[in-house]
Amino acid sequence: MNIENATIISNVEIANGIWRMTITARETSSQYQGPGQFINLLSDDGWEHPIRRPMSIANVRGEKIDIIYKIFGIVTKQLSQKTSGDSINILGPLGNVFTGWKTRKTVLVGGGVGLAPILNLYDSCPDSTLIIGARTADEHFIEHEPGNNIYLTTDDGSLGIAGNVINALENLDFDDRTIIYACGPEPMLKAIQHFAAENKIKAQLSVESYMGCGVGLCQGCVIERQNGQLKKHSYHKKYTLVCMDGPVYWSNEVNFG
Repeated sequence: MNIENATIISNVEIANGIWRMTITARETSSQYQGPGQFINLLSDDGWEHPIRRPMSIANVRGEKIDIIYKIFGIVTKQLSQKTSGDSINILGPLGNVFTGWKTRKTVLVGGGVGLAPILNLYDSCPDSTLIIGARTADEHFIEHEPGNNIYLTTDDGSLGIAGNVINALENLDFDDRTIIYACGPEPMLKAIQHFAAENKIKAQLSVESYMGCGVGLCQGCVIERQNGQLKKHSYHKKYTLVCMDGPVYWSNEVNFG
């Protein structure tokens, strides 16, 4: 883990309200371990927005790191206004990584801005089946190519498969070598968790969470472990911190409520 002032190389809108930023961060990139990790960044050097924002790593190439983000509020709007040559303070790399994909039949599922670590993993295993969900066609920036096992879904049916990522998963064939890797909003992860359990498929979920520090101090990214049957337990047996223990979990490890 490292804190450094990274330099922005490019910052472009790649779909409606969705941006890709490329930075140069020598120390952070040198400690990068693989798909699943994230950085925690400050939008500016002032006191108006002192809390860092977690951003999944979408790609690492030498000293260059890519993130993909969506404009949700003031801070992400500030990020979109940054230009080449600007400096940005980052903390990272943080979190654990996806595992086991080298020996498995892999299905990768991303929803919303949760597609960043999924696209990162896809670069390492391009023979995977890739499913990306969005609300409308203008939020997609890759092509719907069923012939190449790339499936896009839209809530409004404006592109690809009408519906959500579960609608795409239901049309796939699975076997005992299959493993699903997913990242996206909590309702999507909960649906995939249920789908995997019903179909007896292994799955790893990268959990999105609000967090301030990224190092376990603020306790802002608590999620319940799936061990509610324990009558006596410590806090750490009952709950887990996404920033320290995750963001990647086996689907049977956590409870989304």
